Amino acid sequence: MNAVAEFPNSTRNADAFAAWAEVYDEQPNPVLALEERYLMRLLPNIHNKHVLDIGCGTGRWLHRLAAGQPASLHGLDNSPEMLRVAARRQLQDVRLTRAELPVLPVATDSADLVLCSFVLSYVEDIALCASELARIMRDGGDLFLSDMHPETGASLGWKRGYRNIHFAKIIQRSLDELLDIFSQHGFEVVMCVEPQFGDIERDLFLITGKQAEWDRAVGMPAIYLLHLRLVNQHQAVSNDICLHGAHCVLGPDELAQAPVSIKGNVVSSIVSGPSSRSSQTANGLGINLSEYLLFPGFINAHDHLEFALFPRLGSPPYGNATEWAADIQANEATTIALHKQVPKDVRLWWGGVRNLLCGATTVCHHNPLDPGLRDECFPVHVVAQYGWEHSLDFANDITGALQRTHPDEPFLIHACEGIDEQTSKELRALDAIHAIEQRTVLIHGLNLDRRDIALINERGASLIICPSSNHFLFGKTHMRDHLLTIKRLALGSDSPLTSTGNLLDELRFAKSACCLHPKKLYTLITGSAADILRLRCGEGTLRPGSIADLVAVLNRPGTPAEILTELSWRDIELVIVGGRVHLASAHIMNRLPEEIRCSLNPLVIEGELRWLRGPVSTMLRSAEDILGKGNVRLGGLGISAVEA
Repeated sequence: MNAVAEFPNSTRNADAFAAWAEVYDEQPNPVLALEERYLMRLLPNIHNKHVLDIGCGTGRWLHRLAAGQPASLHGLDNSPEMLRVAARRQLQDVRLTRAELPVLPVATDSADLVLCSFVLSYVEDIALCASELARIMRDGGDLFLSDMHPETGASLGWKRGYRNIHFAKIIQRSLDELLDIFSQHGFEVVMCVEPQFGDIERDLFLITGKQAEWDRAVGMPAIYLLHLRLVNQHQAVSNDICLHGAHCVLGPDELAQAPVSIKGNVVSSIVSGPSSRSSQTANGLGINLSEYLLFPGFINAHDHLEFALFPRLGSPPYGNATEWAADIQANEATTIALHKQVPKDVRLWWGGVRNLLCGATTVCHHNPLDPGLRDECFPVHVVAQYGWEHSLDFANDITGALQRTHPDEPFLIHACEGIDEQTSKELRALDAIHAIEQRTVLIHGLNLDRRDIALINERGASLIICPSSNHFLFGKTHMRDHLLTIKRLALGSDSPLTSTGNLLDELRFAKSACCLHPKKLYTLITGSAADILRLRCGEGTLRPGSIADLVAVLNRPGTPAEILTELSWRDIELVIVGGRVHLASAHIMNRLPEEIRCSLNPLVIEGELRWLRGPVSTMLRSAEDILGKGNVRLGGLGISAVEA
């Protein structure tokens, strides 16, 4: 089996790399495909960080790292032929240096993140290598190591090389041995995963005529991925919560069965394997999540939180959203006035709970940011840094609002929400006042043609869709072909005034009505949404260092993306927001330590019990005082107190 390898210390190795360099990037390689698939999910935000790629080869990781806009990016490799290919990529501000491990020609305390991809099995003096890495890295720096899985490689007799040249000096070390050496030089393990080949890699085996190799390797760990962090060895390590037994969702196809440790409000470690590799997870409060799947918290890119208790209003179809607004103001005034009597702070809290119930731990509220939404006790995170106007018809000063928006914040505006001639012209009207640019986040965008989409892509703008809302108001939603051509796309639930339910309902509606693939849908409420909304704390990911926003559902057959697109709020059994349990099902409640259980309060939703953090009984009474007992509905769901 072929696999990447760097820093050979023999003539035979040098000859192999020289011969391999020109075709290296063109050959289908299941080992590299597996590593890239997982590692892309695990790398942290490297914006303005100093990054070093040791064993950079032809630069297959350098171009991905460069996209993260690091402060500096430096690639080292021992093969001049590989470095020549890397130089042809013409990556801006990337430095390339010929060097050989274990000695590193790099300044002390200069690197924030170091990647060693398929390198260490060619290094004889691994202790010196660990010492050198500790020297060049800054305190708290992140080290990512990947390589062929030593046990599987030995068991299956994998050979590494190119054509008829096999690499010499392959050194097999167990993961425990490797981690022990690095721990002696000040590194702690924060992630250890051992991925197996999946369907994507199976296709690569088959197209290269290696069915037999696939059959032998299936079900066995093919590689390892380690994330180590350089820490003060005398620093005490403690974790607030340890979630054990679950399968962790790292991406739409990527899973790892490993304990997740939470310290404060962030994920501190995800470490699989024997207890010797995961001693850090022994601290803190334990929660048994055997039989569960642990997702990163979902991101709702568009909502109006204060309308969570409202029913759907209107008599569609309409030509545009302004017609709808005028209609309900004229014909639904009594219903609107009644619901507005519920105090706004209470209505906003219920908006948070509506999102919490479906696992949406971060929500973008398209209205002024009420101070209460910043409260650390609010049920979910609410995006706090943004600029906005409502729409062309209801805007005060779009140009001024955009000018007041920070360069690194999104600017939100409803646009092209309709099917008539008026809404077909709105994108061009916004462009005429220079409002279509990289900060611009258009909401709905139903009435866009291909020329409009090309403009959005050209300017680096984004689109957030709410298909069930569009379908209700206009009898139409987005065409699949249009959505697939939009580079920056996310999904929002909109409010119950027009939508079909919550974010998970919206996801299922988009799957059915827009025929989007589960993988695409997964990104719309995780990574893509975080990118569009400029979220910087790892929202939408499950990896060490990310915000500890997590959602647990019972495991079932299928990929994570496939499972996600079939979920409803009833499937959400545990939600952790910022490291604290904010929701638990009755089943999960029995697994929680008493210290956590005592902070949760019961609420009945459509006859099903949920335990929530927050004053839900007081909130319910406040709503019932206006709407009447038994008449309070949250996003269309009946809610009530637990009967004494």
